[in-house]
Amino acid sequence: MKPRLLAALGLAAAAAPAGAADFEAPVRLKGGEAAIRVEAPGYACPTWADVDGDGKKDLIVGQFAKGKMQVFKNLGGLKFAAGEWLKAEGKVAEVPGVW
Repeated sequence: MKPRLLAALGLAAAAAPAGAADFEAPVRLKGGEAAIRVEAPGYACPTWADVDGDGKKDLIVGQFAKGKMQVFKNLGGLKFAAGEWLKAEGKVAEVPGVW
């Protein structure tokens, strides 16, 4: 009985209509004059955080190979300053990898 009930529930869930998501057209973000890119192999996991405390979320893009992070200061209106490495105590910060 339980396998049939689970199968029926699974079919009912699969048949439920999925709503289409509305997205804006893609935009190439630039830091200064250069396109913001991730380094190969591309496992960067970009995120937003107000790094400089100005109330605007800056773009942070990680580097897979050496665990560094570039910060692109948010200038407003989808404009960003050229990337700079995140620093701690005056040195480029690194996040140790697990590989």
